[in-house]
Amino acid sequence: MVLVSAIRDYISRMLQDISGMKVLILDSHTVSIVSVAYSQSELLKKEVFLVELVDSISKSREHMSHLKAIYFLAPTSENVQYLRRHLATPRFGEYHLFFSNIMKDTQIHILADSDEHEVVQQLQEFYADFVAVDPYHFTLNMASNHIYMLPAVVDHSNLQRFCDRVVDGIASIFLALKRRPVIRYQRTSDITKRIAQETAKLMYQQESGLFDFRRTEISPLLLVIDRRDDPVTPLLNQWTYQAMVHELIGIQDNKVDLRSIGEFPKDQQEVVLSSEQDDFFKKNMYENFGDIAMNIKQLVDEFQQITQSSQSIQTIADMARFVENFPEYRKMQGNVSKHVSLVTQMSKLVEERKLMQVSQTEQELACNGGQMAAFEAVTNLLNNESVSDIDRLRLVMLYALRYEKESPVQLMQLFTKLSSKNAKYKPGLVQFLLKQAGVDRRTGDLFGNRDFLNIARNMARGLTGVENVYTQHQPLLFQTMESIIKGRLRDVDYPFVGNHFQQGRPQEVIIFIVGGTTYEESRAVALQNAMNTGIRFILGGSVVLNSKRFLKDLEEAQKQSRISNAV
Repeated sequence: MVLVSAIRDYISRMLQDISGMKVLILDSHTVSIVSVAYSQSELLKKEVFLVELVDSISKSREHMSHLKAIYFLAPTSENVQYLRRHLATPRFGEYHLFFSNIMKDTQIHILADSDEHEVVQQLQEFYADFVAVDPYHFTLNMASNHIYMLPAVVDHSNLQRFCDRVVDGIASIFLALKRRPVIRYQRTSDITKRIAQETAKLMYQQESGLFDFRRTEISPLLLVIDRRDDPVTPLLNQWTYQAMVHELIGIQDNKVDLRSIGEFPKDQQEVVLSSEQDDFFKKNMYENFGDIAMNIKQLVDEFQQITQSSQSIQTIADMARFVENFPEYRKMQGNVSKHVSLVTQMSKLVEERKLMQVSQTEQELACNGGQMAAFEAVTNLLNNESVSDIDRLRLVMLYALRYEKESPVQLMQLFTKLSSKNAKYKPGLVQFLLKQAGVDRRTGDLFGNRDFLNIARNMARGLTGVENVYTQHQPLLFQTMESIIKGRLRDVDYPFVGNHFQQGRPQEVIIFIVGGTTYEESRAVALQNAMNTGIRFILGGSVVLNSKRFLKDLEEAQKQSRISNAV
């Protein structure tokens, strides 16, 4: 509950202390923050009768002095300019200004000078500058996520903006939790070092007073790592509910747009998948696809029983009871049709794209050895006309990551076959991935074949067999969390910033992945937290990836690199 609760508390404090009819004015970033934590019906209960975006409300001239305006905005210079214009000709009775992060003194002076009509009642910083998609998982929803792959010389100003935004997001997490962390980063990554150092500078120098909470417990740990240390996880097909929906259809701010995959009634074109608002989803979000189908059948059976009992209305008391329960009945009906639609559509995609065959080979590549068998399996799938272009590309990428040093000849054969089969394939994309995230660039033991203990563990897993061949992969993050729990995260691989070292085992660890998280990783965090080891993990990243987004970022970074090389 920790992250969602923090956001909800901030929004509640904004709304409940201001009585009367209100308009809530947001920007393109804070609208995601609010929509994930608060439903429209909850906003209505707080007397919010209108929600507007700050750029679109600027175009309207209608006076609404009966409404009190609550602005919740990121502290950008663009938003300050919008506010200046709004305050010059006020349309609302009162203005209550809330910003999602630390403001500059100059911005506060600009707004104070702009309030000539004295309509501003308050100006506050509420540190809710992250999207809390799950209780232990947050994202910053960064548009130009590919920037992290580019060296500073390619696009210096955009890289600086990227780093500034990540530092602000991380800062707001710790201000919301009222803690100041000890900071570590991945040694092999320049961008994680830069972000870690800039975060430390903000927390221990520039805003040291703001972060001085005078807490006596052991400081939490912030670990900043690079997505390129585990490029396998975002390339794999997924078989647990939440991760699978994101992989096959896409989730944005806990909403799923079904229009991209078929015709649906208007009220079902966009559905909400939130563990806070949907009990069935909360119980099943980490379950595998086979179990989900059985659990949905059970949900449908329960609904049918309720429907049958509602048909046997005999007395006025029965009717009153039905009317009283009707909103709950409607809610359940919507929930049942939502989950049935999602599972039906995903089943179709699994069949059309032959994903069970594809995924079995992916899992073998990610988890087991056997280069010749892997080469044969990938070649057969490249020749299979039912396999989609994106699946062919991902299979070759996974093979390349696993066997780049062992079988360069076979790898070239796969590149040639991929080019002949896939008209849209961007030449050199697999090679660009190896340049970005190949074995020479990685810190962790991604395939469990460097460290003796990992080799033994993989052999044991191979001998005992796995419960489900489609979910045998574990993200590298799982090993990282294990190392932290056992106090074995090596200083040489993950150095501390400055002279702030860990005094004892941390009770809270925030792991931030520059380049984005996956729902497979957030599941690993949730399962780890459920084991009650005495350490609570929180996962955050620049975006939430699926394979489509990961490949798009890779293509964009490759394009930018080529342009800069040509200049």
